Amino acid sequence: MTLHDAFRDQAGHCARLGSPFMDLLLTVLADNWHSGLPLAERLAAWQGDIGPAGASLPLRLAGGLHALVLTGQDEALAAQYPPNTPSALWPAVEAAMHKHAAFFAAWMDNAPQTNEVRRSATLIAVGQMLAARFGLPIRLSELGASGGLNLMFDKFALSLPDAHYGPKNANVTLSPDWSGPRPPEATPIVNERRGVDLNPLNPNDADDALRLLAYLWPDQPERMSRTRAAIALNDVLLDKADAVDWLAERLATPQQGTLHLVYSTIAWQYFPAEAQAKGTALMEDAGARATDQAPLAWFAMESDGGPDGAALTLRLWPGNHSITLGRADFHGRWVTLHTSALP
Repeated sequence: MTLHDAFRDQAGHCARLGSPFMDLLLTVLADNWHSGLPLAERLAAWQGDIGPAGASLPLRLAGGLHALVLTGQDEALAAQYPPNTPSALWPAVEAAMHKHAAFFAAWMDNAPQTNEVRRSATLIAVGQMLAARFGLPIRLSELGASGGLNLMFDKFALSLPDAHYGPKNANVTLSPDWSGPRPPEATPIVNERRGVDLNPLNPNDADDALRLLAYLWPDQPERMSRTRAAIALNDVLLDKADAVDWLAERLATPQQGTLHLVYSTIAWQYFPAEAQAKGTALMEDAGARATDQAPLAWFAMESDGGPDGAALTLRLWPGNHSITLGRADFHGRWVTLHTSALP
């Protein structure tokens, strides 16, 4: 895949996920990118997959541009960003890349971090199901946690036309388009929450918060507001480590009277195949040791190559039950639940 192809591919993804501005920005980059830009030589020599399933160079660059806008470092660029209507987008982008070449050189070193809070709608539903099924406190372990905002899902509310879950006056309320059965009425009690990431971000640090916000799309201000509200609640502990090695340690110490929920939302799919195989073996070995008083659950909201969002899957032990729960939009705009009954 060439860089021009990667820009166009990512533009299509953004269009399907409801961002006309990102579609325009990435198309403009594809149409006008040239060898005289400060990043051109470096990006042309980038090894490996540069598209959405790999290094995501288009999103890295778009995130850097948005960061300049959010911090007020480039007024000419900001004038072409929502809520304004862009009239001279490429000249402003080109000028920004030259003017802020040192900034972009550093920014491009790190992969995108998209801690999409709306994905917690699926976690709230799973938490309700597990609380109803087991009636035990829940220990959370999130793989690829980014800034850890989705470790706070029990503090968010899920509001559906005929049902409400979570705190009545939650700072964050999620209202996806919902199809299928409603989750059962139960209140999950979280007694421990930890997450891991190769590059965890601290939402309470200004630079890390900027990185989380910059990867939200400029014409979707509701995502910005929602993320800021989630950041205000943040008090989680994140570890910087290889997720699978970290998971091995977490699974080695089951707690009696507690359900251990291991989960990922659009993260596992980026793990190398050998890491996925090792992680699966660890979960299955731990599952074989699970008991009714120390059950184990493994939830994933991950791409399976289907055309309509991510697959929602759940494995439960004891019993080694595999449940296909449904599907959800990658940004959590809609959820289709096939079942809410657990064995």
